[in-house]
Amino acid sequence: MRWSVLLAVAIIAACVNSLPVDNPSSPSAIRPSTDEAMEARQLERAEADCASHGTHAVARRVEGDTVYECVSSQ
Repeated sequence: MRWSVLLAVAIIAACVNSLPVDNPSSPSAIRPSTDEAMEARQLERAEADCASHGTHAVARRVEGDTVYECVSSQ
């Protein structure tokens, strides 16, 4: 009896202290800073490339990916 109670307490403690399941679709999910930094670098690169052509970069989403296009300022 004592061992089964001790085993149950150990299992419950292990479940409580386990890492949460990564669920990116949950409403409170936070984007990892690495994704944000990578997207910022891509935008800087697109802006620099477009500026060399006299245009500016515009971002849009295509099937979950961010795509940058150069458009004229007019």
